[in-house]
Amino acid sequence: MTPQDALAEYRRRRHFSRTSEPKGGHDGPSDDKPVFVVQIHDARSLHFDFRLEVDGVLKSWAVPKGPSNDPHDRRFATPTEDHPIEYRTFEGLIPEGEYGAGTVIVWDEGTYRNLSTDRDGREIPFARALDDGHASFWLYGRKLHGGYSLTRIRTGGDGGRDAWLLVKIADERAAADGTPDPHRARSARTGHTLRQVAAEAGGGR
Repeated sequence: MTPQDALAEYRRRRHFSRTSEPKGGHDGPSDDKPVFVVQIHDARSLHFDFRLEVDGVLKSWAVPKGPSNDPHDRRFATPTEDHPIEYRTFEGLIPEGEYGAGTVIVWDEGTYRNLSTDRDGREIPFARALDDGHASFWLYGRKLHGGYSLTRIRTGGDGGRDAWLLVKIADERAAADGTPDPHRARSARTGHTLRQVAAEAGGGR
């Protein structure tokens, strides 16, 4: 599947004449190293969106409590539609009446390295690891650092979505500070909070 094919669902849900979200026209890797982004999304329910670049798109999971630096925290994650690479820099207000209406900030961003291996310890492609239901990776972010894993714990049936767990690997970058209060968290790009971004966009949330 090409990146453009993978973005069909993303584009179907949005009216780009009404939202400033990127439509996406990127057909190749963003850089030598794949990127990741964690966005806080104050929509119908406040949550974090965790996104990893895979095969020219951002594979995405909604993580209600957000990623944690503490290996004891098992963060539930629900897959969402693939997003374009350009979405990694998106901040702003999605208008009322649009899919995902609400404020978005970039809480963290950076690159990552694949740590996924087979039973013999040989590295396997990251896309294959996700398909198999378990992927490990090392984050080089502004706020998140070190090893993490995504593990599928339930396969969605009858049109339902898969369920995954996002967990910090116990390494030298692990900590006990968990995840910050999303209402007080600041953008990695501008230093602004959700409330400030909404106010600047005229939303007042």
